Amino acid sequence: MSRIAKLPIAVPAGVEVTIQERQVIAKGKKGALELELHPTVKLVREGDSLKVIPASEAANHRALAGTMRALVNNLMVGVSAGFERKLQLVGVGYRAQAQGKVLNLSLGFSHPVEFKVPDDITIETPSQTEIAVRGVDKQKVGQVAAKIRAYRPPEPYKGKGVRYTDEVVVIKEAKKK
Repeated sequence: MSRIAKLPIAVPAGVEVTIQERQVIAKGKKGALELELHPTVKLVREGDSLKVIPASEAANHRALAGTMRALVNNLMVGVSAGFERKLQLVGVGYRAQAQGKVLNLSLGFSHPVEFKVPDDITIETPSQTEIAVRGVDKQKVGQVAAKIRAYRPPEPYKGKGVRYTDEVVVIKEAKKK
């Protein structure tokens, strides 16, 4: 069995977990999420923790048990603490401003870019060059951050563009005569 799948999933205080057939529903202070389990795994509650058990010892069943364990753990973390991705704008004149459910971006194009924020995601701009994407669903937070980054990914010669705060952009040397 996968080493990840063997680990129990701790249910944080204040999180309510409901397991119905192949459906897992988690409710916490940040919100509620649900996940449909793959048919080759079972989820068992043991006290204040959850355990993922594969249907058989087949290699793909063990692998899916690890994947499902990670997804259920993301549910627990999401409804209790939430997820966050931070973006940074690097470049002269690059600015971001959150106005309600719209993120206005000035990224050196001839026009401003307006990004409509999904309902269950919140976007804050602590400064003009920083964007914080927060939400309950890890996949959705990452997807929204990736869409914002895709407007102007960092270029390799000057490093200008939208990048994750922990991203390292390797600067290339300019062509010489």
